[in-house]
Amino acid sequence: MLKRCSLGFGSLALGDLMAGASAVPAPVLPGGPPMPRRNPKIDSVIFCYMSGGFSHVDSFDPKPELVKRQGQPMPVPVQPTMFNNNGNIMGSPWESKSWGKSGLLMTDLFPKIAECADELTLVRSMTTKVNEHAQGNYMFHTGFAFMGHPSAGAWISYGMGSGNKDLPSFVVLQSGGAVVPHGGVGVFSSGYLPGQHQASILKADAEAALPFIKPAQADPGQRSGLSFIHSLDDAFLKEAPDAKVAAAIQNYETAYRMQTAVPELCDIKGETESTREMYGLNSSNQYTAAYGRQALIARRLVERGVRFVELSCLSVGIGAGGGANPWDQHGKIKEGHGGMAQQVDQPVAALIRDLRQRGLLDRTLIVFAGEFGRTPFSQGSDGRDHNPMGFSVALAGGGLKKGFAYGATDDLGYYAVENESTVYDLWATVLHLIGLDHEKLTYRFGGRDFRLSDVHGKVISGILA
Repeated sequence: MLKRCSLGFGSLALGDLMAGASAVPAPVLPGGPPMPRRNPKIDSVIFCYMSGGFSHVDSFDPKPELVKRQGQPMPVPVQPTMFNNNGNIMGSPWESKSWGKSGLLMTDLFPKIAECADELTLVRSMTTKVNEHAQGNYMFHTGFAFMGHPSAGAWISYGMGSGNKDLPSFVVLQSGGAVVPHGGVGVFSSGYLPGQHQASILKADAEAALPFIKPAQADPGQRSGLSFIHSLDDAFLKEAPDAKVAAAIQNYETAYRMQTAVPELCDIKGETESTREMYGLNSSNQYTAAYGRQALIARRLVERGVRFVELSCLSVGIGAGGGANPWDQHGKIKEGHGGMAQQVDQPVAALIRDLRQRGLLDRTLIVFAGEFGRTPFSQGSDGRDHNPMGFSVALAGGGLKKGFAYGATDDLGYYAVENESTVYDLWATVLHLIGLDHEKLTYRFGGRDFRLSDVHGKVISGILA
């Protein structure tokens, strides 16, 4: 009865009492009880998003044929690109070799991540429908190429509920001037899902990670004011049940508790010097240090039960990549990709190792991806244009085959030709690892049931352990 009346808010209250202070119960889905998790392999996702689109043929999917055919025309028709300033085949400026006991073939663009080869799962046959940054960012985050739909983090928050009622279940980290991907904060939106599932953006290196995180008045006065607001909202909610009002009540309460939880989260004084060194926090490279702080805070967040954490790249401003698209090297790819790799390589490798040594990697999934790949031929003389027809995603964590590559692009790295996968498939697989059925995790809006995988998507069973 509590689940069916007043949008199920009564069951939320009862569930909170039964669950105690350590966790917030899973949300009530429209038309039924909370969605059960079946055989979950992971509890949290860390999304290392390489905004701008890094080159797969220069990293996780090296192609010896490109080196052999350096400077030759493409032997197959070239599809329209973003700028159509297309040159001939361009070999990678990075050396490739087999890494780890598994022998995964990768370049040395990310040498420290490559040293973790035996923890990695590479999907080399990823595809997407779009070839432009803003649309690509929305497609990769929401499954739709335009704004208004919930981000993957919001869907996971909605499907799982929170693991820590003192912190949001979906957090986006920034540091060192990192910017939101092209397309704006809508890529982190809760869309039509209840508002408590929208991302909270934390400045990982700021004195105040959130604006107004320091209370402006003593706790008794603040608590009294919040209680008064809660009584007004609660009275309205009883007369006219509305998910937005319920979300506002929950957000007020979470924000109140975050005043204590967030400063404690961002205070890393208790971390050992060896941990700080491992993440690169003492690096002379300001970009490495800034991204390393995000990676360390991400580990602290999943330790505290946060469901979805997204890290943000900083722009090193080389090779035409910059602003919201820091991996977008349409020129000087060696310098641009080289600078960006120095930023993320050590921190991401440290995150993998740190989670492993703390026993957290088996219950966490790291997703390392951009919105598309790059062309095997040059743009101009020394850049690469966008390539959505075949690129790579790197994964590490629970429930996956390790030291394993799935799918393939052709000999030039242009098209996916074996086990072609889509962004829908990727998120369907992530939800499967969480223990949720991507076809059943839906929300009715505008007369239809929406889901993260839209009406597409299948679990990539070939990468599951």
